[in-house]
Amino acid sequence: MEGRGDAMYDIIIVGGGPAGLSGAIYAGRYRMKTLVLDDGHSELVGAHKIENWPGTLSISGYELVSNMKKHAEAFGAEIKMESVMSIEKTENGFRVKTETGEYEGKTLLLATGTVRRKLGVPGEEEFKGKGVSYCAACDAAFFKDKVVAVVGGSDAAATEALLLAEYAKKVYILYRRQEIRAEPITKERVYANPKIEIIPNVNVVEIKGDQMVKSVLLDNGNELELDGVFIEIGGEPGSGLAAQIGVELDDRKSIVVNSLSETNIPGVFAAGDATNSPFKQAITASAQGVMAAFSAYRYISKG
Repeated sequence: MEGRGDAMYDIIIVGGGPAGLSGAIYAGRYRMKTLVLDDGHSELVGAHKIENWPGTLSISGYELVSNMKKHAEAFGAEIKMESVMSIEKTENGFRVKTETGEYEGKTLLLATGTVRRKLGVPGEEEFKGKGVSYCAACDAAFFKDKVVAVVGGSDAAATEALLLAEYAKKVYILYRRQEIRAEPITKERVYANPKIEIIPNVNVVEIKGDQMVKSVLLDNGNELELDGVFIEIGGEPGSGLAAQIGVELDDRKSIVVNSLSETNIPGVFAAGDATNSPFKQAITASAQGVMAAFSAYRYISKG
């Protein structure tokens, strides 16, 4: 490994969520000179409470990410709050440019997450984490005996509605088309569930509330009173930077990795929701980040 005072990093990690920070913890333990570039957009930060992190009964997303940052820094990782603008291959590794700096690394870990599609309506950002959620698996339990809505008509939206119906007393599916696009078996379960009501041919134009969500305004003029809005209108893997350097993407634009978190580009590793992992949770992202750090360490050691 390079000495701690050298300009060249052993690994540059793009992303400050569970994948990137777990990778940073292990890279530090391997005595790798580690830089994390965090744009502050980890989806986990916005989670009101997390109750499926092993060994921790309940913790906010913000607190969990903060703890992971402290852990990474304790093992020597540098964390800079900077957005990466471009990446290019160099003779000795990779050059990463942000809006304020430029850094060189022997290896690269892309932990760039998922870019959630937003409704883009008034109230959405204001009430994020205060009734507006993008993850039923994370937050459904906090809406026990309450009234919620799922915005979207995909299979993912229908699945979220079924999960929410296990907790909420009423679940609306708000969809801009006449028929939801769920798989047949999922659709059958939705129609059979007495707690779920589909309101077709509508769009949400505003989310209203005071301290928490209270209602949504629909484009048919109706206002629907509820306690939570789960937005499931799709998302895209954060793979734009990977594409810049020729990393292989699948047909969904996810970064293709193997079981060692390796991409098709030597020295480039990826972990978390940006990859083609079939199960996207904080714990699986963390595991992938650890594997990526191990693979990067092995790559440098062989070099």
